[in-house]
Amino acid sequence: MLKRCQFRKYYMIVFVLFDELLRRVEHEVTQSTCVIQHTGTPSIHYVESVSLEICNIMTRLGYGEEIRRWRIEKYCENDRHLNARPRIIKLQTAGSKAEGLTCLFESDRDFLYTLKGVICVETGINLNTIPDDISVFGIDDTGVYPGHCKLLLKRPAARLHNTIIKAALCKIGYGEFLLSSVLFIDECSRMLRLTIQHSLGPVESVLHERAGPALPQTVGGILKVDKVYSIRCQCPSILHRWAVRPRHWPQSVVVQKVVSLGAYVTPTGFKESKNKHIEWRICFNFGETELMNNLNDTQAKVYVLLKWILKDIIKPTNKEITSYVVKNIILWQAENIPQTEFNSRSLLHWLHDGLRELRSAIEKKLLKYYMIPERNLMEACGLEDALKRKWIKDITEMIEMGPNVILRLEKIRRAIIASPEPMLWFSKTRIELEMLYLEYFNRALKCKRENGEQDVPDFMLYAIRKRQEEIELEVGRRMRMEGCSINEIHKIIYRMLI
Repeated sequence: MLKRCQFRKYYMIVFVLFDELLRRVEHEVTQSTCVIQHTGTPSIHYVESVSLEICNIMTRLGYGEEIRRWRIEKYCENDRHLNARPRIIKLQTAGSKAEGLTCLFESDRDFLYTLKGVICVETGINLNTIPDDISVFGIDDTGVYPGHCKLLLKRPAARLHNTIIKAALCKIGYGEFLLSSVLFIDECSRMLRLTIQHSLGPVESVLHERAGPALPQTVGGILKVDKVYSIRCQCPSILHRWAVRPRHWPQSVVVQKVVSLGAYVTPTGFKESKNKHIEWRICFNFGETELMNNLNDTQAKVYVLLKWILKDIIKPTNKEITSYVVKNIILWQAENIPQTEFNSRSLLHWLHDGLRELRSAIEKKLLKYYMIPERNLMEACGLEDALKRKWIKDITEMIEMGPNVILRLEKIRRAIIASPEPMLWFSKTRIELEMLYLEYFNRALKCKRENGEQDVPDFMLYAIRKRQEEIELEVGRRMRMEGCSINEIHKIIYRMLI
C-alpha cells in the first residue's frame, strides 16, 4: 500500500514537472497570421508577417526560448552527474546540445574530454603559480597557421601517471620534448576501444573512423556522440585581444565570463601543414557556448534556419562548409549589429543577411574566425571551383526567392501544410517526450551515483517510464485512426525526436 501511494505521488510530480513548461511553450506560440505564398515583390509588411509566422512555427517545432533554456539546464545537470565520480578526465557537453538548439536525437552529442593533471600556457605565464602535480607545456606558435600551435614540455609533473601524455611525448633533441597530436589521438582511440571491448553493460557501443579531432561513436544503435579529447590552455593575450574589440554585443559581464572560461587545445593541425602531426588547434568551446546561449530568440532561430539550409539544400559532402562556419557568421552578425534590431518580425531580413555572408565566404574563400580573426575558416577547406560556382548560384537563387526560400526547408514546409490541431498535438507530444527522456537519463545517473547500484528501485523513474508508455499508446492510437501501421512503435518515437 505504501509503495502504491509513493508511486501515485511521484507520478503526479512528473505531471507537474512538465505541465508548467508545456503551458509556457504553448503560450509562446501565437495564432497563425498569414499563408506563406506570394507572387511579385513582397511588401515590408508581408515580409514581417511571414517572419513572425516562421518564428511561431519554429517554436512549435521545439526551437522556442523556453525549451531551449530547459535543454541547456538538463545537459548541464547531466554533465554534473557524469563527472561526480573521480576520474582522470573531465567531460562536458559542447556544440548544439549545450546550446539547447537540437532535439534529443536530431544531431550528434558533442563531448569535450579534458585531461586532468596537464595544462599548456603562453609565454610569460609564471610556472610557479601552477601546482607541481600538473605537467606544463608551453605554446609555440612560430611557423604555424594562426589559431594553431605546437606544445613543448616545460615542466613534467612530479609523478607523471597519465598514459596518454606518456604515449604522445616525442624527444626533439637537447633533452627537449614535444607533444604529438597524432600520437595523442591514437592513444585516446586505443583506450576508448579497450573501454568499449571490456564494457559489460547491456548497451552496445560502436566506435567509428576518426573525423578530425573527434572520435565518433554510436551508443545503443541510436545515440550518436562525438568525443574530442583536449588539454586545458591558458592564453590570456588571445582572449584579451578578443575582449577589447569594439562591439554592440555581448554585454561586458558576458565578455568577462567568456574570458574566465579560457581555452583548450585539440589534437588536429592545419590541413596543409607539413607538420600537422605535431600541431594543435586552439579552441574556445565553452566560451562560444556561453556566447550562443546569450543570443536572443530571433538570432538563435536564424542560426537554426541557416544550418537547415546548409544541410538540406547546399548539402556539402566532404565538409567543405560546416555548421561551424554558419555559427561564426551569426556571431559576427550579433557583434556588429545592435541587439534591438533582432526581433521576430526581422527574422527573414537577418536570414537573408546571413545567406549573403555565406555566399561571400564561399566566393572569396574567406571567413574570419570569431575568436581569432587571423585564422581563415575557409582556408584549405577543399572547395573546388565547380562546386564553388554551383553554391554561389544556389545561394543567389535563394536570396532572390525572398520569403519563399523558407518553403525549401522540409520541416517548415510540413509544419505549414499540417492542420493546426494535429500540429499542436505533435509539438506538445514531441516536447514532452524529450523532457521525459532527459529527466529519465539524469534521474538514473543520480540514483546510480547515490546508491551505487543501477537496479535500486526509484519511484520517480517508474513514474516517468509509465508516462512514456502512455504517450506511446496515444501515438499508436492516433496512427491507427489515420490508417497507419504501428509496428515498431519505438522506431516511430525515435523518429519523432529527430
